Amino acid sequence: MRIDLVVESEVSPSSRVAQLEAMFDVPPAAKSRMEWHGDLPIEQEPWNVGLIVGPSGCGKSTISKQLFGEAYETPLDWTSGSVIDDFDKRFGIGEVTNACQAVGFNTIPAWMRPYAVLSNGEKFRVELARRILELPDPIVVDEFTSVVDRQVAQIGAHAVQKYVRRNKRKFVAVSCHYDIIDWLQPDWIFEPATMHFARRSLRRRPSLDVTISRVPYSAWKLFAPYHYMSAEMHRGARCFGLFVGDRITTFAGILPKPISNGKDAGTAIAGVSRVVTLPDWQGLGLAFVLMEKLGAAYKAIGKRFRNYPAHPGFVRAHGRSDQWREAKRAGQFSPANGDTGCGFGRQRPCGVFEYIGPAISRDQAELLLAV
Repeated sequence: MRIDLVVESEVSPSSRVAQLEAMFDVPPAAKSRMEWHGDLPIEQEPWNVGLIVGPSGCGKSTISKQLFGEAYETPLDWTSGSVIDDFDKRFGIGEVTNACQAVGFNTIPAWMRPYAVLSNGEKFRVELARRILELPDPIVVDEFTSVVDRQVAQIGAHAVQKYVRRNKRKFVAVSCHYDIIDWLQPDWIFEPATMHFARRSLRRRPSLDVTISRVPYSAWKLFAPYHYMSAEMHRGARCFGLFVGDRITTFAGILPKPISNGKDAGTAIAGVSRVVTLPDWQGLGLAFVLMEKLGAAYKAIGKRFRNYPAHPGFVRAHGRSDQWREAKRAGQFSPANGDTGCGFGRQRPCGVFEYIGPAISRDQAELLLAV
């Protein structure tokens, strides 16, 4: 692909323009001219994710418009009473929720709010969800991550590239931020400021150093508004938090759930009552990092560890993991039919999964669980 682009605009012959020319020794000109020339071999090799990056005013948007035409920054309409209703009616609720979950927009109460009241981070993610679901390839997003803090930007970039690759889509981010490169993992990078084009091999995303420890019950107050079911949690829950640096990002409340009948009657099970990751950290799998560490700890002291997800995306994620075994087939459970299932209520989807991964040492387990 060849770029030969010239943009000219008339220069106003005003007195202020004349003063500026004199003050800063700018040669008088009837027109302002910007031009870009170079080769952009995007399609010579297969790709899924591209990045056009550089400082403001270097020509990113101008070149993107020429390269991608109508695909460039297709506007979205946000006029419904809830963002879930703003998605194109061609798509069923399952497809919509899958797209939201794919970009880390997992706070279900926020799905039912109008776009105008969402946080910048939530707006960023739901916009991504609509674009990757509704728009044809290539999906082009200008000012990518410009309105969110850098933590949200990096995690959102990581989440969207995973979805794009998994679904064999094509996505182009146009951004002035270089800090997203290792998270977006673009197959190619183009810098208009220097007309430099480079291909890039897929690498691991940057690692996060995390710690897990017991936390007081009061920590639940921070996470309760973001849980996809009830904000209530049993006072007897043993509570744990996952920290990135000194910031708590993920919470789990664990309750004993003894088996009451069958060959395993009386066996003690530690069950996940609540597990929540704060919105700005969703999309990295931190809930599984926390649960699997706890599963390894409980296994070390001779207890089984189970989770009972009702969130469809959470059920699917358990099914894809080799650290969990499906203890009861996921489906609809209804008390009206005499099936207590997971105890979640009428016609709610639910799964039962047991941790089957390795155990940690008993000393480590006792220190973590404070038993």
